[in-house]
Amino acid sequence: MLKNLQSTKTLHNGIEIPYVGLGVYQMKDPSETVQAVRTAIQSGYRSIDTAAIYDNEESVGQGVKEGGVAREDLFITSKVWNSDQGYDTTLKAFETSLKKLEMDYLDMYLIHWPVEGKYNDTWKAMERLHGEGLIKSIGVSNFHQHHLEDLMKNGNEKPVLNQIELHPRLNQEKIREFCASHNIAVEAWSPIAQGRVLDEPTLNHIAEKHEKSAAQVILRWHLQNDVIIIPKSVHENRIKENADLFNFELSLEEMNQINQLNLDERFGPDPDNFDF
Repeated sequence: MLKNLQSTKTLHNGIEIPYVGLGVYQMKDPSETVQAVRTAIQSGYRSIDTAAIYDNEESVGQGVKEGGVAREDLFITSKVWNSDQGYDTTLKAFETSLKKLEMDYLDMYLIHWPVEGKYNDTWKAMERLHGEGLIKSIGVSNFHQHHLEDLMKNGNEKPVLNQIELHPRLNQEKIREFCASHNIAVEAWSPIAQGRVLDEPTLNHIAEKHEKSAAQVILRWHLQNDVIIIPKSVHENRIKENADLFNFELSLEEMNQINQLNLDERFGPDPDNFDF
């Protein structure tokens, strides 16, 4: 059983990533973002996930500075956006992200979406940055199995992680199995489906039994499925609630009940039909 908010998963390259992080997608207000990041770090979070397209890397960097925890004790992730993909443009985009964050390195850099005809060149640039010590781990986001297979065939390194839309309505069993078979960690974005499943009776029944919220039950379900999570919130009480996951455990029956809520329903774009 995972012990606390600092519990980590060891990636296939030996680097450890916290199982729970703060996502900052759609945090537009700079002061609100700084406060959320600072609050999360001071509440025990050690992982923050941002991206170039979120346009809040400066605020994340400021929040990290104000968090009062040494940089080397944190795990910071960013992502290269679609329009910046390609070899030279990825190198430039990474440099820009680092400057905005005011950091010397990133713990994780991800390809945000599998832009056809570009992601292999993007990956080569990321392999170079990893080799130079500017990124500790490189991974991908929104990759289907066929994208991963293509990347592994053409690259020198395989991704340590695949960040995908994943929640009870879209449990992504097949891609999770594929990633597990290749020792690629899975991380969920939109882990509680942007709140769209919180009125689900099954989840609320389980939540009542454990004296937890439906959101906490979903997040615990992810952890027991060995999935890394980055729930997003700007509210202090919710940031703390999303981290209060280590004093209860779902039974096998409860896990199965949640698994059965799957409808293969996406709330975000399908990576095969995304307008890049």
